[in-house]
Amino acid sequence: MKNHKNIPLNNGMSRDMKIEVAIVGAGTSGLYTAFRLTQGNKYEAKDLQIFDMNSRIGGRLESVKIPGMDFWGELGGMRYLTSQEIVTTLIEGYPLSESDLEKRTAVLDYPMTPIPFPMGDPADLLMYLRKERFKQDAWEVAQQKGQKFQTRFYLNQDDCGFSGDQLFNKIIYDVLMSDPWFVQKYGDKVFKYTTYRYEFQLTSRDWDDIKPNLEYRFVGSPYNNRKVNDIGFWNLIKDQVSQEGYVFLANAGGYYSNTINWNSAEAFPYMVGDFSSSPTYKTIEEGYDSIAYALANQYLMNEGACIWSENKLLTFNREHVNSATHKYELVFLNLQSNEEWKVYANTLILGMPRQSLELLDQNNFFFDTNIREELNENIRSVIKEPAFKILMGFEYPWWKKALDIDSGHSITDLPMRQCYYFGTDENNDHSMLLGSYGDMETETFWKALSDDKVLFEVRPTKSASLLELEELNDVQATQMMVNELMNQLRELHGPDVVIPDPYVTWFKDWTDAPFGAGYHAWKAGFSVKHVMPYMRKPLEEEAIHIIGEAYSDQQGWVEGAFCEAEKMLQEYFEMNRPEWLSPDYYLGW
Repeated sequence: MKNHKNIPLNNGMSRDMKIEVAIVGAGTSGLYTAFRLTQGNKYEAKDLQIFDMNSRIGGRLESVKIPGMDFWGELGGMRYLTSQEIVTTLIEGYPLSESDLEKRTAVLDYPMTPIPFPMGDPADLLMYLRKERFKQDAWEVAQQKGQKFQTRFYLNQDDCGFSGDQLFNKIIYDVLMSDPWFVQKYGDKVFKYTTYRYEFQLTSRDWDDIKPNLEYRFVGSPYNNRKVNDIGFWNLIKDQVSQEGYVFLANAGGYYSNTINWNSAEAFPYMVGDFSSSPTYKTIEEGYDSIAYALANQYLMNEGACIWSENKLLTFNREHVNSATHKYELVFLNLQSNEEWKVYANTLILGMPRQSLELLDQNNFFFDTNIREELNENIRSVIKEPAFKILMGFEYPWWKKALDIDSGHSITDLPMRQCYYFGTDENNDHSMLLGSYGDMETETFWKALSDDKVLFEVRPTKSASLLELEELNDVQATQMMVNELMNQLRELHGPDVVIPDPYVTWFKDWTDAPFGAGYHAWKAGFSVKHVMPYMRKPLEEEAIHIIGEAYSDQQGWVEGAFCEAEKMLQEYFEMNRPEWLSPDYYLGW
């Protein structure tokens, strides 16, 4: 099969280019937009061009192969939920209801192979919290015996015995059922079967009705009768289960980002839809960034299509004298030559997260803080969540040999937070581990180590030559970081587990420019119902659009980027809903 990731990118310039649509950002939202507009014959590809400052496409998707292993590791987004219809259909074809995959019709001409994203068996996977080591199913095992599993957290009596996922469910259930409005309208869609077992049968459309209206009804609380939308998630959790309960949930969940003080109303469906239920995850055998390359290839099939890489947008102007036929003048810096050049367009689509927008000229007519207070406030309506990953290559799967772990992730309150057991090459036993998935407050711990000058020294193996490993020298973690991480891995897994040193690493910090974050979260107090559609066309009189994961209701997911792009296309480009998308699939606000 032809390598569909070997796509032609143009890092040159075409001075004074005149086009109809300029898409800035070759991430999933920009690529999806280009695919739809050219596939739907709305524009010829020569009149629609994509620009990106990076030397690759995909935005915060980046799949990589480590020498010695013939499978992909993920530095960015790594999976999708089968309930996310756009991304699932683009990968798997349609109709999704057809059980026979061979009868599905492909949407893209570049096939991708969907495979399960295994989460492992909680009976095998580890928790290591407050220097105590146990299996992830310890709570459920105790509950089956009529007992309460005790940790070293001093929880409220009513909260003892709950796992992290169960306690999140308890909090959300209690808050929902405290509001008489919710009970009357949606009370028959949430269930408490036992002390520990809850179920939420609320649809995305239901949640969009609930989120702006739900009230917090707990007499004596400092937040009583306030909209849940206006309460930070940390504030709410602490009020429900104490600060110690909050610390437990932040640590046991594996992600500090889930429990930061973001918008509680947005947190509720996020937590019960992904982290506190049993969702079905999948990924792509060819690497999860294949979805970006498949869209790019589909666009590039058209005559005149071009993705201009290594070209950084500096500013854009409305009033200019160089083109009487095109509304906007875009000024790019070509990073290869360090020369500026201009492009003229009538429509501008910014497929960019918050920091990328903030790196643009903030004094131009669009961002001008003196007159664009609403726009600038809405740009800042999301929290930038730092995230970084360290992939590590080992000569054998020590986790399998010592603990019989095949896949999934172990969780700790150490700064590494969690590690994923990614896979093993059947031909040589070489194995990949996501050694650290750091976020939020762990950032400064690792930043001090990642800035060191001495990098990890790769080591050849029988299946990975020194020559090919040295090609990865510029992506190695620092030696201090690896030393610290190995120390934490050994503490997490216990003294009886022999962990060898890795032969190679791959470090990625998503706080680096232009991304500024791995993902985003809505701030408390913002009317997300109004901000989301506003961002798709901030100024009524301007043909300028902002799309992407950051300002979606599925932050951290490719599906969020796709939904925002699709709504923009239908609202402002008069595009019909694609035939491959179910008519009843809800795209959100």
